[in-house]
Amino acid sequence: MQKHKKMPIHVAIIMDGNGRWAKEKGKNRAVGHKQGVEAVRSTIKHSSNLGIQYLTLFSFSTENWLRPKMEVNILMRMFSRLLDSEINELHKNNVKVCFIGRRTKISSILRKKMERWEEITTNNTGLNLMLAIDYGGRQEIADACRKIVIDNLNPDNVTTDSITEHMYKPDMPDVDLLIRTANEKRISNFLIWQSAYAELFISKVYWPDFNEDEFDRALEEYSQRKRNFGKVT
Repeated sequence: MQKHKKMPIHVAIIMDGNGRWAKEKGKNRAVGHKQGVEAVRSTIKHSSNLGIQYLTLFSFSTENWLRPKMEVNILMRMFSRLLDSEINELHKNNVKVCFIGRRTKISSILRKKMERWEEITTNNTGLNLMLAIDYGGRQEIADACRKIVIDNLNPDNVTTDSITEHMYKPDMPDVDLLIRTANEKRISNFLIWQSAYAELFISKVYWPDFNEDEFDRALEEYSQRKRNFGKVT
């Protein structure tokens, strides 16, 4: 396990390339998604071992509902099986699990499993694992604005802090390091409020091939970056 000079508090990852990984190997997209689950397990374990406090994984976006219905159904079944198979191990390793997103289109069965995960792990004090499902950054900001209107907040009191207080997880710190795989160079509506000052790392590997070595490469590059947040030092 590699130690780094400066560790990010919050790492967020856009897990891209499952389908292309499968296509290059002559397999269907479902195989790529299944292999991607192994990369998820490895990344969670490595984050926990390194002492990273927050890890947010872009698991299913609001735009992903536009994919073929069969693929969406496969992904939802995979989420459901994953929740059944991993909860005990995560709980044993002191991982706290939270879900961010709207949940309105998610089946009641899967939604109950998500709520159960959050309840079981609520008192854990290790890695905070944030799973973004049915999530969109613009949608989160719109939902925050809707809550502000409902709370009848005085316009003079609408600040960046008050907006943050109305986000899905207001106690979640801003993203320090945002990783995207498959050599794609966009943030795709992911944590756009929380990533305002995030350091970006573009990995050329497809998500199923993302391993501890590639993760360490991202962390090492992050440790060498100077973060001034607009100030002159």
